[in-house]
Amino acid sequence: FYVFFHLFYSFISVALTMHNLTYRFGDDWKKLLELPPKDNRMKTSDVTSTKGNEFEDYCLKRELLMGIFEMGWEKPSPIQEESIPIALSGRDILARAKNGTGKSGAYLIPLLERIDLKKDHIQAIVMVPTRELALQMSQISIQLSKHLGGVKVMATTGGTNLRDDILRLDEIVHVVVATPGRILDLIKKGVAKVDQTQMMVMDEADKLLSQDFVALIEDIISFLPKNRQILLYSATFPISVQKFMSKHLQKPYEINLMEELTLKGITQYYAYVTERQKVHCLNTLFSRLQINQSIIFCNSTQRVELLAKKITQLGYSCFYIHAKMMQEYRNRVFHDFRNGLCRNLVCTDLFTRGIDIQAVNVVINFDFPKNAETYLHRIGRSGRFGHLGLAINLITSDDRYNLKTIEDQLITDIKPIPSSIDKSLYVAEFHSVDPDEDGDEGGAKNKDLGAA
Repeated sequence: FYVFFHLFYSFISVALTMHNLTYRFGDDWKKLLELPPKDNRMKTSDVTSTKGNEFEDYCLKRELLMGIFEMGWEKPSPIQEESIPIALSGRDILARAKNGTGKSGAYLIPLLERIDLKKDHIQAIVMVPTRELALQMSQISIQLSKHLGGVKVMATTGGTNLRDDILRLDEIVHVVVATPGRILDLIKKGVAKVDQTQMMVMDEADKLLSQDFVALIEDIISFLPKNRQILLYSATFPISVQKFMSKHLQKPYEINLMEELTLKGITQYYAYVTERQKVHCLNTLFSRLQINQSIIFCNSTQRVELLAKKITQLGYSCFYIHAKMMQEYRNRVFHDFRNGLCRNLVCTDLFTRGIDIQAVNVVINFDFPKNAETYLHRIGRSGRFGHLGLAINLITSDDRYNLKTIEDQLITDIKPIPSSIDKSLYVAEFHSVDPDEDGDEGGAKNKDLGAA
């Protein structure tokens, strides 16, 4: 009887244990996730017009799925639907998609899925053009992979201590997120060994293949194995990208989700002003718009610092950032602004590339850009991941030709700023219409902007 009771007790214990494991890791595993608050803001069709796929459809590791859902990513966006299964197959990709539509997830998810923890060499390189973007991508990679049990991600950029990077590479590193100059330096020193690296991603590929970087990129590729996989992502693809594709990509799968170059959900206005009226106009906008966070672009580092000082004197919270600042200070400003410690950020085009701060709902071009590509990247800082945003351009007489040229090239209509701006066009709690429909540009509840 004792033996029978002992066996029965053991059977029940095992059954209960299996039940608990099933509860923990079975069909109900999502109940244990630490999900962020649900984002109920309205989204535009460039992130919602999907095929209806789920992340589970791609046979991803459950631990990776946990990281995806805990990021607040509920369903794949169109660029993710197109990209993830192809990238998982090992094929080269040339992908053109708008800023703020989920490009980072489109390559980081398959990249992390393919990491083999039994191998202790660098398995993937993510190449980006700026230090801030490198830090952002490494943080997203770390968050996505936190349940995978040991994926080691490292960010390495110029302006940081080279010795620290060398010491870090003495340990196991699976994924390196880097700017071109620094990773090439580490490769040539024999510290970063990439002869077995199977995947290289180029985010903001148009910038990486500009004259500033293309020679470095060519050099880096020469150290990679011949059978590596290359994934290129960007919003714009000039001739330089086409040349690179022909030379280095093997029968790439081409994705083009750019039927319209401008971003849905971003309402664009201009205000004609003289140079001397710009600060007064900006002050008027600050006092009358409902700004969650704003980014204000200038065309030079000197003007960034002068404008930031003026904004502070007007009594508004303001940070500034540009390429000539020390890297440590740039990192702190980026971190604090991203965490909402300041409402307004004045910057140069350093901040146009891929930086994802979803709280930004207003972009102001204090200085109008010289070309359509820069304009597109600037206004893409608002309206991230299909949310609504507002772009306001301060135009002097010298900018009129560029304004018309950019409108023609982007096939878009940048309208004169109206006497009032409907808050439902850019403020989440006022969203009451389909953002892909033309909204009412009036609104009796809004203050007159004519003085601007």
